[in-house]
Order: sequence, then structure tokens, then C-alpha cells
Amino acid sequence: MFGFLKGLSVTFGQMTKKKLTLQYPEVKPEWPERFRGIHQFIPEHCIVCNQCARICPTSCISLSGNRDENKKMHIDTYDINFEICILCDLCTEVCPTEAILMTDQFELATYSRDELYKDIHWLYENHVKHGNYQQLQAAKVQAAKEAEEKAKAAETEKATVEASTAGSDKGGDA
Repeated sequence: MFGFLKGLSVTFGQMTKKKLTLQYPEVKPEWPERFRGIHQFIPEHCIVCNQCARICPTSCISLSGNRDENKKMHIDTYDINFEICILCDLCTEVCPTEAILMTDQFELATYSRDELYKDIHWLYENHVKHGNYQQLQAAKVQAAKEAEEKAKAAETEKATVEASTAGSDKGGDA
């Protein structure tokens, strides 16, 4: 009987608290910084070291590359099978150039398992749409605005200094 009353007290205690329901498709929750979602891949950073494929516990990553005339490795293919990927974040931890990162996206529901096999192009588009690409672009725009504001402030300061200098020169001549 005591357990029943204890359960009812918990229930009634929750009834008085504010509800935290989100209208999910329209309002998305704020995920923590280290949330592990779908991968994003930046091909320009990849040095084809194969560390991500070696550490993957499910062997869902495959990549290949070739050497150019400067004997530098360039990525040709990078594929992830999200059907078996467990989003463990190990591939991002071992990547020396941070070519693989995790986004806060997690929705991969499809009608076919074949659509869960993603290639280098899809992963890069994911980087552009959902990854830090937008944050980097916003930071560049913000830095440009700040530089422009500093230039305007310096220009106005210079104009006021010149005006005060010209005013003191006129006053000294009289």
C-alpha cells in the first residue's frame, strides 16, 4: 500500500510542473555540443590515412585514394554504410586532420536499405547543409563586418583628429 501511495505522490508532483513538450518536426531540440549524429566529411582535409576505416568497430567505412604528381595522397572514394554504423564517434577521434566530424542530424529513415549507403558527395553536402560549414561562413561574414566597422571607426577618428588639428592651426594663426 505504501508503494502505491508513493507512486501517486510522484504522479501528482509531476502534474504541477511545467510541461516541456516540443512540437518536434517544426521545433527541434537543442542538442549538447558532443551529440553524435550523422557524419560530415570534408574531402579537402582528408589525407587517406585509413585510420577511420581501421578503428571502425563495424567496418562500415571504406575509402580509397591515389597519389598525384607531387606524391601527395588525394581521396577518390569515401563511403559509409549507415545501416550498420553505430555512430560511436571513434572515426572522428582518430582523424588527424578532422576531415570527419559529427553533426546534430540523426534522421536517416528511408524505405530502402540501399539508401543508407552514403558516398563522399552526400557526406560533403551534409557538411554544407548541417555541419559547421554554415558556422564557418557566418564567422567569415561576421569577421568582415567587424573589420569594416573598425575601418570606419578608424576613419572617423582620423577625420576628427585632422579637424581638431586644423582648428588649432587656425586659432594659432590669429
